[in-house]
Amino acid sequence: MYIHEREDWPNLHWDLTRLADPLATTRYKQGRILGHMKALGFELRQQAALDTLTADVVKTSEIEGEALDKLEVRSSIARRLGMDIGALPPADRNVEGVVEMMLDATRNYDAPLTEDRLFAWHASLFPTGRSGMTKIAVGAWRDDRNGPMQVVSGPLGKERVHFQAPSAERLGGEVTRLIDWFNAPQDLDPVLEAALAHIWFVTIHPFDDGNGRIARALADMLLARSEGSPQRFYSMSAQISQERSDYYDILERSQKDTLDITAWMEWFLGCLGRAIDGADELLSRVLAKADFWQRLRETAINDRQRNVLNRLLDGFEGKLTTSKYATLAKCSQDTALRDITALIEAGALVQNPGGGRSTSYRLHHASSEPRMDTDRSS
Repeated sequence: MYIHEREDWPNLHWDLTRLADPLATTRYKQGRILGHMKALGFELRQQAALDTLTADVVKTSEIEGEALDKLEVRSSIARRLGMDIGALPPADRNVEGVVEMMLDATRNYDAPLTEDRLFAWHASLFPTGRSGMTKIAVGAWRDDRNGPMQVVSGPLGKERVHFQAPSAERLGGEVTRLIDWFNAPQDLDPVLEAALAHIWFVTIHPFDDGNGRIARALADMLLARSEGSPQRFYSMSAQISQERSDYYDILERSQKDTLDITAWMEWFLGCLGRAIDGADELLSRVLAKADFWQRLRETAINDRQRNVLNRLLDGFEGKLTTSKYATLAKCSQDTALRDITALIEAGALVQNPGGGRSTSYRLHHASSEPRMDTDRSS
């Protein structure tokens, strides 16, 4: 029996005594990372938020098996945040749609949740009206005309049903109850609200596709409420992507169990705590990038060089060669070699061991262990 078939649905409950310690630990971590970020100054906070939102958008789609171009995502978010990060490729409409949803959820976290808002999010995820090759109802609840909504895996003819959602005829009432709860004042910690909203929404599964991404957006919306800030400095979706198997496993077990979802709430708090722990790495990267540019503040850097250096600082995959530089900077290989030589002389790049056709370069950081001080101002 699925939990939505139980007589007391949706009266989900949990053991607060089991959640007290992990909730307190997670809340402490939340406050600590927010304190670190507030001490950075505006520009560095914007950079950290850009990195976090980029990971969030890329990873929430990756969980569902959809690969988005990271540079396009970054470009779309930076443009909407009014940030100048140099030349990046324009984003296609699929990228723009996910970005629109995530920014609306986190930047307008205090706005009421409505059916129209959920429909708009759904339409932004599927701008062509199709999920892959399949035509779906966009901006509308599913109608089950092709059979019950099921989550399945396995080859054709040997599918395994992991979950079957409530029938379409129940959706109006089910979504209304969820929205009413979401908008009403609660005597519940907002972090627990985020965990509850996530499992409640994916259990209703009101759309033909995109339910997981929207559920994670709802959780992010409530996490932003819990902090009273639209800026995100850790990515729950990035952490879920790392723990994808465990994520699907705990969801399936919880949806086939009783209305006691203590195990789900414990997992969610643990995953959130690990996501926040990962923000320390983000902070290190942001500080290292700031230190890098501070060291070069009196060096003449042209636009080509600045754009390539930013690409390397933002996590360029592979080794930088003259031909790759020429491609990134849209210049000739002779110009690329002159730019690279100048950057080596300036102490921005160093040549890797080896030479000839395999000659490559990497960033030259003043220290491999960037300082974690937080007394910076913009």
